Amino acid sequence: MKKGSFDGIANKFDQNIYGTSKGKIRQLLLEHYLHNEIESTQPCKVLDAGGGTGMMAEVFARAGHSVDIMDVSQEALDIAKKRLAPYKNTQFFCQELSSVNKQYDLILCHAVLEWLENPMQAIEHLAQQLLPGGLLSLSFFNKDAMLFNNAIYGNFDYIEKGMKVRNVVRLNPHNPQSPSEVLEFIRSLKDVNLEFSAGIRCFHDYMRDVSMQNTHFDSILALEKSHGAQAPFKYLGKYFYIKVRRLTAS
Repeated sequence: MKKGSFDGIANKFDQNIYGTSKGKIRQLLLEHYLHNEIESTQPCKVLDAGGGTGMMAEVFARAGHSVDIMDVSQEALDIAKKRLAPYKNTQFFCQELSSVNKQYDLILCHAVLEWLENPMQAIEHLAQQLLPGGLLSLSFFNKDAMLFNNAIYGNFDYIEKGMKVRNVVRLNPHNPQSPSEVLEFIRSLKDVNLEFSAGIRCFHDYMRDVSMQNTHFDSILALEKSHGAQAPFKYLGKYFYIKVRRLTAS
């Protein structure tokens, strides 16, 4: 079984993520930040790298874009194929990120970096697969927010152990990233421009009354949209979101 693969638990993953308020709000915020790309009147060549069960790929396919969905889990791709069956503008590839050798207008890499051994290497490789003017859309599990959240709940022993446990749960990311380190690395790359950054679930996961995540969902979503791209709130998002633009030739 390939590292980071959801083979054997793809259905559970699909239900646990997208069947909850945290999954729904994450999906809606990604669509919010990618609104211009989704609604573009010019059809784009899109790669959903680590596209899993095809939730985001479906949004772009429905909008008329040509979408390649790539993942290391064949089981996840089988679910994606069923979800995307109505759309003929899709292709599916069971392969690693490092094997991508085709250029795209837009590359999506959402909730993938935290499952990789070398996430910075993956960012650099994907940026090189962008056409001039193309966009790389990144989101990843925020290590700093993970520490903050555990401190709030008094998990001090867990923090002292480096937030690592002996028995790893497969649905828990094993390599969360610090936004400052990822931003610094992107700024060091040639031929790209850091265009935008925001937090995802800056408020949702910190609700003291957890029931409000469902009963006040629309109010929380509005707050996420209005403040999620602002400091200091964005750095508390359970996920961090970045847009990277490939520079055009001068």
